[in-house]
Amino acid sequence: MLTIYGVYRSRASRNIWLANELGLSFEHVPVMQRYRLPDPPPAGVVHTKSPEFLKVNPNGHIPSIDDDGLVLHESLAINLYLAKKHGGPLAPANLAEDGQMSMWSLWAGIEIEGHAISILYHRVNNAGRPMDPKIADEAVEALRGPFAVLDAALAKDGYLVGSRFTVADINVAEVVRYAKAAPELFAEAPHVEAWLAACQERPAFKKMWTARDSEPA
Repeated sequence: MLTIYGVYRSRASRNIWLANELGLSFEHVPVMQRYRLPDPPPAGVVHTKSPEFLKVNPNGHIPSIDDDGLVLHESLAINLYLAKKHGGPLAPANLAEDGQMSMWSLWAGIEIEGHAISILYHRVNNAGRPMDPKIADEAVEALRGPFAVLDAALAKDGYLVGSRFTVADINVAEVVRYAKAAPELFAEAPHVEAWLAACQERPAFKKMWTARDSEPA
């Protein structure tokens, strides 16, 4: 049995989207980020610093999974593992595709995510933090190059690996999503804009997003 730890409004959304794509049954344990809770946290709320969760992930971050006793952390790595375990078109067809899927996942985490989160926090302020427009503008400038790289890759056939929708698209799309508060980036990268829209039209994504919207902000 697969267990996914983490609320929908976290990087656990990536793993839940993939599980939906694969048609996997899973138990969902809604662990909340500690920084989103008051001090002291409400009684009975399991969060990332709760002793019971720290037994699962001593790093104190979500998501984590327990797949029949195999415990893994890090959302992008979890998706690569689940895709390869269950196979099908989302998974790599050979070693070359495996390398490409890993490359794009790591690329998104290194080149995109930090800047995209800066845009999210400083243009949307969804975490209640003070907003700084200068930080958001600097992040937009830093992402122009990576967005151009991604746009050129998607211009070939609309997908990242193997001319089909794969786990690489899920991983990268879920990172790129954080930058949607900067529409100018997408206007300059029309293939990225079309690709992200197509990814988010998939029924498995919509199922995850509907559940996310029903979760308390």
